[in-house]
Amino acid sequence: MHWFYLLIAGIFEISWAVGLKFSHGFTQIIPSVLTVICMIASFYFLALALKNLPLGTAYAIWTGIGTIGTVILGIILFKEPVTTVRLFCIALIVCGITGLKLISN
Repeated sequence: MHWFYLLIAGIFEISWAVGLKFSHGFTQIIPSVLTVICMIASFYFLALALKNLPLGTAYAIWTGIGTIGTVILGIILFKEPVTTVRLFCIALIVCGITGLKLISN
């Protein structure tokens, strides 16, 4: 269950990162409120995951999920560039997350 909590925390991290963009520096009320709610939810689920997972592993995976998801949504929603180097770097993050998952029990 702790891995599920970590996945949910990562999804909320993606949500708040994208929400920051839509909040326009917290000047738009609805996106700002949703962003803060997603931040709180992300930290809550991360805290639940940390009850049973090593700190370094959980934190790295949480930020990795957030990074990958944010880059993908940046490409889709904001037409950010898709380059070979950028995709290669995302692949490296995926490899790192997979490796950390495999060595953690």
